[in-house]
Amino acid sequence: MATLLRVREGVRDECRLQLTEAQRAEDIILARISEIDEELDGLRVHTQRASGPGLVNVDRLLDAGRFEMILKAEKIAAEEQRKTVAAEVERRRQLLVEADREVKVLEKLREQQSTRHRLEEGKRETKQLDATALQLAGSKEQD
Repeated sequence: MATLLRVREGVRDECRLQLTEAQRAEDIILARISEIDEELDGLRVHTQRASGPGLVNVDRLLDAGRFEMILKAEKIAAEEQRKTVAAEVERRRQLLVEADREVKVLEKLREQQSTRHRLEEGKRETKQLDATALQLAGSKEQD
């Protein structure tokens, strides 16, 4: 029982580690999405200023437009990757819940066995004490 419990605890700990890794990956992707959003905001401000009154540098505006398209494509890819990783996080979370449930079942079973063993041991001790008491009572009657 103890060996099986240790194995189940090992599986649970491994599931916990894998969940943590997946959550870190999700956090990294979310951070990159935030960076892309900030870059897009900065690019929009820059484009508005560059297209304001006065001389307009068309090449710079075209470059900004191309860069905006690249950032948007990167954001779409990052969002798709985030969805995939979020699904993996959920899958790993469910595995952890199941592994934790298995450990708790074994712990409860071990506790029940321990309680049953203590009760049986108590009964044996009581029988021994009763037998000893009867022997003492019988020897006193013979004396």
